[in-house]
This record gives sequence, structure tokens and C-alpha cells, in this order.
Amino acid sequence: MKNIDVHSNNTENHTKLTEFILLGLSSDSEVQLLLFFVFLIIYATTLIGNSVIIFIIKTEMSLQTPMFFFLSHLAIVDISYSSVTVPKLLETLISMKKSISLVGCMTQIFFFVYFACIDVFLLSAMAYDRYVAICDPLHYSIVMTKPVCWKLVGGAWVIAFLDATLNTMPFIGLKFCENNLISHFTCELSAVLSLSCSDTSINFKCLLVSCFLFGFTSFFLTLVSYIYIISSILKIQSTKGRIKAFSTCSSHLIVVCLFYLSAFSRYLQPHSKSFTDLDKVISSQYLILTPMLNPIIYSLKNKELKVILWKRFGKHK
Repeated sequence: MKNIDVHSNNTENHTKLTEFILLGLSSDSEVQLLLFFVFLIIYATTLIGNSVIIFIIKTEMSLQTPMFFFLSHLAIVDISYSSVTVPKLLETLISMKKSISLVGCMTQIFFFVYFACIDVFLLSAMAYDRYVAICDPLHYSIVMTKPVCWKLVGGAWVIAFLDATLNTMPFIGLKFCENNLISHFTCELSAVLSLSCSDTSINFKCLLVSCFLFGFTSFFLTLVSYIYIISSILKIQSTKGRIKAFSTCSSHLIVVCLFYLSAFSRYLQPHSKSFTDLDKVISSQYLILTPMLNPIIYSLKNKELKVILWKRFGKHK
């Protein structure tokens, strides 16, 4: 093992690890090369797609509404969220160096938790925006003012910082003595904690508290919003009216389902020290694929955005 510091005293020797080895998705060199190009294309699509969404919303006056305001911030977070793990994954796929330093691992964990938390609260804010638009349309312009939108976005960033700090600070005092092999392509918090030779009960308690306090709170707010939304849509008499009302939130609902289904399927299963291939596939869904799919889904499902994108980049008569 590389980069280890050896400390000794009169009774015993202690070996303190300062780096981890990411075992990744495969040990086959040909498969790794194939995966490199696949994830490179996905990452490039994520950067280009979300950047286009941000540019269009910022420059098109007709899109200066709360829904697109939240969407532009979601695109910013998706770029950041994907950039936490994918560049390191690409490096490990084509180089002999599969290691990541302890500091680098802690940094990756902090920003992963940070951007993931922003993501879920932005999805909650977008659900609330759709709730007001469909359930109380006459007061929409009064309720969803620009200051309110900025407070919702700012609150998401502040809460996410508290969540990331809560999970990362207890990590600082941990010691890693023998095993430094992470059976994953990223420093996922539970995977790293399972390797520590220190008492990690506080860390797992912090993780559990943050999941319920921040994760389930945002999920509950989103769920309640959609219960009211669906209830209001079903009360609309005309079929055309129901379809029109549902189309305004269908893209957001798809994104919410993609994110939460993959996240819940990963974190609600029994805790294990080893990651199966299925665990890694599920992780790649919400870590890598979802940030790429979000702009595609919104572009295809949102009529206003689709028309503007077609006018800007496609052929039009």
C-alpha cells in the first residue's frame, strides 16, 4: 500500500491510512475502456444539456417565470452534482492510479451530500410552485413572487450546507487502519465508514438523522404537493383541461420519480459492508444518469422550452 504513515509507541504499532483504493465497476481493462467512453459521453451530454438550459432561460424573456427560475438552478446543481464523482471515475478507468486521498474522499463526500440535498429541496420548491399554479392559479402571481423564489432557493443552499457539515465533521476524527479498498467507484459515505477502525456510531446516527430530517422532509413536502395537485386535476371537468393541467407538471414528476426511486432503492436496503454490482448500477442512476436526463426530460416534455430550443437550434419555417 502507498502513502501510509507508521506511528509506533512502546506497546504497539499503529498504521494510519491516508488514501483509499476505488475498485470501481470492473477490473477488465477492455470493459474499463468501454465504460470510459460511455461515461465521458454521458458527462459531456450532462454539461452541454444543462448549460443550454441555463443559457436559454437566462436569455429568453418569455421564460422569466418561477418554474424556469427553479429549473435553471436545478441545472446548475446537476452540473455540480455530476462533477463531484464523474471526473474521478473517468480518471480511475483509464489510469493505473485507482487511489483517492483521505482529504479528497472527505471533500467528495461533503460536496456529494451538499449538492444532493440542494437537489431534493429544489425539487420540493418546484413541486410547491406547481401546487400553487394548479390549485390556486388566481393567487399565483401574488404567492410566487421573485423574493419568495430567491428565499426558497437560498434556503435550499443553506440547509444543504448544514446537512453536508453534519455528515462530514464527525468524519474528521476517524482512523483507518488496515482495509483501504472501497468496493465502489466513488467515496460513498456508508462505504467509507464501514472501513474505519474507530467507533462510527456517531457518524451513522448523524447520517440517519440527516436522512430523516432533510431527505424525508423534502420528500414529504413534494408528496403532499402532488397529492393536492392530482386531486385538483381530477376535479377538472373537461378532458382537455385535465391533460393541459397535468402537462405543466409531468416533466417535474418524472424527474422526481427517477431521483427518489433510485435513491430509496439504494439507501432503504439493509446495510452491507460490500457493494454488489446492482448497488453500483443503482448508484450510477442517481449519481450520473439523472443529471443528464433532467434537461432532456424538460426539453421534451415542456412545450415552451421545446419551441424555443427548436427556434434557436433547429430548422424552422
